[in-house]
Amino acid sequence: MEKSKEESVEREEQLKTNLSQVKHKIIVISGKGGVGKTTVAVNLAYGLADKGYHVGALDIDFHGPNLAKMLGIKADGLHDFGQGIEPVIISPNLKAMSLALMAQDPDQPIIWRGPLKAIAVKQLLGEVNWGKLDYLILDSPPGTGDELLSACQVIPDLDGALIVTTPQEVAVLDARKSVTFARELNVPIVGIIENMSGFTCPHCHKKVDLFKGNGGEEISKDLNIPFLGSIPLEPGIVRAGDSGKPFVHFKQETGTVDALEKIIDKIVTHFS
Repeated sequence: MEKSKEESVEREEQLKTNLSQVKHKIIVISGKGGVGKTTVAVNLAYGLADKGYHVGALDIDFHGPNLAKMLGIKADGLHDFGQGIEPVIISPNLKAMSLALMAQDPDQPIIWRGPLKAIAVKQLLGEVNWGKLDYLILDSPPGTGDELLSACQVIPDLDGALIVTTPQEVAVLDARKSVTFARELNVPIVGIIENMSGFTCPHCHKKVDLFKGNGGEEISKDLNIPFLGSIPLEPGIVRAGDSGKPFVHFKQETGTVDALEKIIDKIVTHFS
């Protein structure tokens, strides 16, 4: 029992030491699945790295981990050389980690209860050799469950939450719960991002509102939260994610890239 207590204290110290090297820790959350939360997290991490910041991207969505796929990481196991787990190097300024890298079979789900998830979150934060980072971006599962709760409790100086929604009312209802969740845990809210905000036809160039409403702006006004911007829906952003290269990587002059760049600049300004 005594040895177990000592190991627990040692792990806590390791966690604090690891996180003390990270300037800004941001968790990306959404009340509802399917709103493009991982797409936002991946493009944010990649965009920040492109601007010269040292960035880590951590996937804590254990049941639907998509960060590795969207960053083009192949599952070949986690590497521990005796001094911690090594993250995957995506670019000179970007490192990433996901439990999806442990899976031998991509069709095999992770079937865990809450306590195991809490332990896994601590290990990914404390035992991965993140090194010195300007930003650590955590991609969380939708809702307000165990992984998100564990991360918010384990990281005492969490710098903020980014809340992703789409315009329609069903997504907005759940996004409002995410706002309440963050406030109850005293996590600062960096702002709201509205994803899939209209579609511009590539042929006639007219904008079509696929989802009714402008839910992101409504939440920001109603709950007094900064609105960081709207990201249009574009076929290329889907193809980019499937190819393992974030959309901002291609440097295309589109409304979607422009919107992402402006959101990234607002986040940098927020932490300046």
